[in-house]
Amino acid sequence: MGDVKSEGLVTVTFLPEGRTVEFEYGTLPYGHHGRAMSFLDVAEHFDIFLDHACGGACACTTCHLWLKEGEVSPPEDDEIDRLDMAADLQLNSRLGCQAVIPGPGRYVVEIPKWNRNYVSEGKPLTLAGEDRRDGK
Repeated sequence: MGDVKSEGLVTVTFLPEGRTVEFEYGTLPYGHHGRAMSFLDVAEHFDIFLDHACGGACACTTCHLWLKEGEVSPPEDDEIDRLDMAADLQLNSRLGCQAVIPGPGRYVVEIPKWNRNYVSEGKPLTLAGEDRRDGK
């Protein structure tokens, strides 16, 4: 017998931080970070840093993660081709911008140690002499 309150709940844990977020399935507004309801979209919504150099367009592997628990959308050809270039590819490797949460449930993903960018702390890096306010 399931708890009525939690029947529509999505729970995502991001390792190694161990940070867990919860929300009612279908209520998360699409933030245009990768595919709607992708791990990247969820991470961005909850201010969890998941590097994504291409903006979530499936054009790089910086959002590579390992799916530890949960069933998600199957990878499409573009993602499979891109993953061939990812470091430390595993059977549970996915791109955070492409792996879509299909419904309520518990999901656990791990951001590989070499893929965590603590230097930028979730903010775009700027080049020397570049001022983002005036676009120069």
